[in-house]
Amino acid sequence: MLIDWFTVGAQVVNFLVLVWLLKRFLYQPILHAIDERERRIAAELADADAQRAAAQHERETFQHKNEAFDQQRAALFTHAMDEAKAERQRLLEEARQAADALRAQRRDALRQEADQLDQALRRRTVQEVFAIARKTLTDLAGASLEERLVAVLIERLRTMDDAAHAVFALALQTATDPACVRSAFDLPAAQRTAIQDVIHTAFAPAVPIRFETAPDLVSGIVLTANGQQIAWDIADYLRSLERGVGELLKEKGPPHTAAGPDPSDTAAPHP
Repeated sequence: MLIDWFTVGAQVVNFLVLVWLLKRFLYQPILHAIDERERRIAAELADADAQRAAAQHERETFQHKNEAFDQQRAALFTHAMDEAKAERQRLLEEARQAADALRAQRRDALRQEADQLDQALRRRTVQEVFAIARKTLTDLAGASLEERLVAVLIERLRTMDDAAHAVFALALQTATDPACVRSAFDLPAAQRTAIQDVIHTAFAPAVPIRFETAPDLVSGIVLTANGQQIAWDIADYLRSLERGVGELLKEKGPPHTAAGPDPSDTAAPHP
């Protein structure tokens, strides 16, 4: 069989032209479209990865913020609970202190009232005792006792120490008024003469002397001259004893209780 090389050549040329046409107008656009699609898919995948990473980052950030918020909330709650407990404890302590202060104040007030009542009873007892003593001594005083009191006064004038003697002698010599002898009863002439004799002998010969009766002396006798005084008076002993008892009551009184008035300042009047 004879081969028609022209036909074969023509077919080869046709085949090459067909291949070139297919490559030029079919395969190239398809390959280009495939590459473009691959690039788009890769870009979309990269963008999706970026978005996923951003979402993961945001999720982690939100989770961290949520954990921090939970921790802060727990810390604030714990702090609030601690403050509430502290405030409750403070209020309880203030209430306890106020109750203790009120109880102590009430106790002090009751103790003060009891002490004041006790002091008042003591003062009234002392006043009554000394009032009765004054009344009794006043009732018992008489002329015979007055004679003994005059003798005591004369003995004191005679036995004075030098310093007291000098002071009283100066008072008698410089006095502008007569010396005064006060007694609870009217002194007889003999007793007056005895007193004048001892004063003129021991102190000053020409000193005028005035005699007075003073029932408030409660059986006593007093010689005064220019502010100086020599006395023997049962009332003086009673007042001295009363002041001593008053001072004793003050010392025995509690320090938180206001001290009452001096019993000597509130002594019962002479009957």
